Amino acid sequence: MLSTAISRAEVLMHLESFVKENIGTFLRTVEDSWQPSDYIPDSRLDTFFDEVKLLRERAAGLSYDLLAVLVGDTITEEALPNYEAWFHELDDLNRDRDNGWAQWIRGWTAEENRHGDLLNRYLYLSGRVNMREFEASTQHLIADGFDLGTAHDPYRAFVYTSYQEMATNISHRRVGQFARKAGDDQLSKICGMIAGDETRHARVYKTFVDKIFEVDPSEMMLAFEDMMRKKIVMPAHYMRELGIEMGKTFGHFTDAAQRIGVYTSADYTDILDTLLVDWKIADRTDLNAAAEKARDYVMALPARLRRVADRMPVPKLEYKFKWID
Repeated sequence: MLSTAISRAEVLMHLESFVKENIGTFLRTVEDSWQPSDYIPDSRLDTFFDEVKLLRERAAGLSYDLLAVLVGDTITEEALPNYEAWFHELDDLNRDRDNGWAQWIRGWTAEENRHGDLLNRYLYLSGRVNMREFEASTQHLIADGFDLGTAHDPYRAFVYTSYQEMATNISHRRVGQFARKAGDDQLSKICGMIAGDETRHARVYKTFVDKIFEVDPSEMMLAFEDMMRKKIVMPAHYMRELGIEMGKTFGHFTDAAQRIGVYTSADYTDILDTLLVDWKIADRTDLNAAAEKARDYVMALPARLRRVADRMPVPKLEYKFKWID
């Protein structure tokens, strides 16, 4: 542990060499990475139109709610410019372009960029989505931005990204599972590859938090508590359609995800349980008085969340999204 009165800047500088030394395990090289074109019909080939026809036939079997969740997931991925800009606003992560933190941000962005590209192309070829409405929602989401409750604090940001990457892994993986059941193996593979990236990214962000706990445990615990009191909101929480009030469409999107079991309130609590174990929260004893109270709060939170979730009815009303004709 570093000396007691340390700043976040000192902690990040202390950990920067660790990040830089491990960047090769945190990220895939471009040469070893999958690319969107690996999973979409190749327009150079004579078989292109036959493959597109088969893709459309398989996509026809997707349920309305599943397609709506897939569109919402894609819009979330397509808002990547917001997420990269948010990272660059965090204090002390971008002192120079060659430091480990800056390398991670650029590499993470490059890997994430493929997700929206691939899903966008699938939706376009599927023939089931009003692409102009979809594109308008994407433009709205980027223009509206978001408020994740992290301010410019990297400690809170890493709690957020640990949580959010685990959540997107669940969502993409479940969409893939439901797609396979509906007979769309191609979409299942697409979602599986994206979910794999999200799992690896979550592991990295959880490692960042774990490392900060080693050197600044009380402040890291307080940041964890603060984010959990605010509740982790998804980055697309301002999602809307043309002519719809900001955030209204996101509510319908999450209702659809809850209704078919892609991402539920139980999943939110399960992620918290995982973080409590992975970060060894129950065993943290090197804390000041305020941080001990924070530890007790987050340890008791899963039981409280489950009591609330048990009283919440599953949304039954199917919303008519403008994205889907």
